[in-house]
Amino acid sequence: MGTACTRESERVAASQGLLVDGATPIFEKSFDVPRGGVLCAIPALLASGLLTGIKECFPKLTGYYNRLHIFLLLAYMALTRIKSVNSLEKHSPGELGNLMGLDRVPEVKRLRIKLEQLTRNNESEKWSALLSRKWMGDTPELTGVLYVDGHMRIYNGGKTRLPRKFVSRQRLCLPGIVDFWVNDIFGQPFFVVNRPINKGMLEALYTDILPRLLKDIPDQPSDEQLKADSSLCRFILVFDREGYSPKLFKDLWENHRIGCITYHKYPKKLWAEDDFHKMDVLLPRINSTVSMKLASRETTIGTKKNEICEVLEIRKLNGKHQTSIVSTIKNEKITTIAGLLFNRWSQENFFRYMMKHFAIDSLSEYGVEDFPATQTVINPEWRQLNKELKSLNAKLKTRHANYSKMILTPDPDEKKMEKWISAKAAVLEEIEQYKHSVTNTKTKLKGIKQHIYWEDLPTGEKFMNLPSSLKCFTDTIKMISFRAETSMMSIVREKYVRKDNIRDLLVALFKSDADIIPDKDSGTLTVRVHRMASNRDNEAILHLLDHLNMTETNFPGTQLRLIYEMVGTEKKT
Repeated sequence: MGTACTRESERVAASQGLLVDGATPIFEKSFDVPRGGVLCAIPALLASGLLTGIKECFPKLTGYYNRLHIFLLLAYMALTRIKSVNSLEKHSPGELGNLMGLDRVPEVKRLRIKLEQLTRNNESEKWSALLSRKWMGDTPELTGVLYVDGHMRIYNGGKTRLPRKFVSRQRLCLPGIVDFWVNDIFGQPFFVVNRPINKGMLEALYTDILPRLLKDIPDQPSDEQLKADSSLCRFILVFDREGYSPKLFKDLWENHRIGCITYHKYPKKLWAEDDFHKMDVLLPRINSTVSMKLASRETTIGTKKNEICEVLEIRKLNGKHQTSIVSTIKNEKITTIAGLLFNRWSQENFFRYMMKHFAIDSLSEYGVEDFPATQTVINPEWRQLNKELKSLNAKLKTRHANYSKMILTPDPDEKKMEKWISAKAAVLEEIEQYKHSVTNTKTKLKGIKQHIYWEDLPTGEKFMNLPSSLKCFTDTIKMISFRAETSMMSIVREKYVRKDNIRDLLVALFKSDADIIPDKDSGTLTVRVHRMASNRDNEAILHLLDHLNMTETNFPGTQLRLIYEMVGTEKKT
């Protein structure tokens, strides 16, 4: 039967195909169950949509473990920081099974088989889209401003050679895949778009992100309202300099009435310091105001006629440095616009936290697959010639600088005149040679296609795609877990003094031991968590448990109502 298997009759029935809906959760009285505190997250997980739409989106699993078991197990793993499926083998399967009313959780091989069955036909993408619409519908007030940013997921495997991209956090060019995340102003994620072949944020916005937002965001202004108020917009997008494009700003405002806020990529000369005034700017991510020196004026950006866009430019003075912001939203206060852009660190903090605690960069599976035959990629021959052209232009620029320096230098004396003339002639000759090489390389580039189909790549240049369905599934589970943790954090904050350590306190709760006491007669399942490290922590957790008890949540798959207590504070009967 295997380690920790005690429900023999059900396992035999499952092996013969006689167990229709998988094993039924059956809890037994257990004390000091490791990681039992994670059961405190059940109400928040369910409210965040852990089991929403799984019957409609995912196929029914046969055998001992059903869909409910798999979803709960992955959520438990995320919250207790078990960062990969392979890491599961380092933890006691029987103890984790106690948290779901089972004798044990599946082993790694069996879990991978179940995950493959769940994500075989891109069901995870449908489920992720369903949850995204649910989250937007539940909090329509948070869909008015959305943050979009790309996150580079570095690939360290040896199955394929992915194209290299610049990773700003490491300042290196490394192989990997770019994911574009859409978050609210508090850093909570709505959805993520996977781009194995990254053509930039602008292409991702037009192709995947904007159509989805226009369709899913609730309570958008009607066409009549937009016509009546020329300053009204559907929603606002905030991103960094990667999304800077006057043509994009103009198109989104004129055709869709979508506002954009970003940094100015090409600011002009400095403004006078007398133009700046001290103002209080609200940063939603820290829920406090910060004093800044700001100035604003209306201006135009862009060079070509069809790309010139009228914007509001705002600048922040920091010493002698001026940070320039552009916005197509002109009816808002400059403090509001500046606060929205500088609040963009909520998304950066989200990336850092998710990498450290939820391992969003880790691989979910080790296989590779072919790209669609019609997928376009950069032509390797064009890339090589373009690299040579950049190198030649850099060398030509250096020679021009050297020649200018020689001309501006006073004429040497007669003894050095001949040497100076010959050196100047040699530089001139090099300039002509590089000019000729640049012209030839440009001519070659014009005759070569920049993009070709993936199937037309030379055999040695072909790279494979990393499967995305399972990755999308695990990322969605992690987003649900992050949202559940965030909702619990907002409750703990009401009683906890150390605001910066609330997530650490919750992680300690999830990893703490707990007693599990079922009562079939009264239909309850009592989870009695152990005490924390200090009285201050205990008071905050007790406040959280009171709120959890008010939800009157049943454990999934049972009629047992969850009751939360702390050791030493339980009611005497």
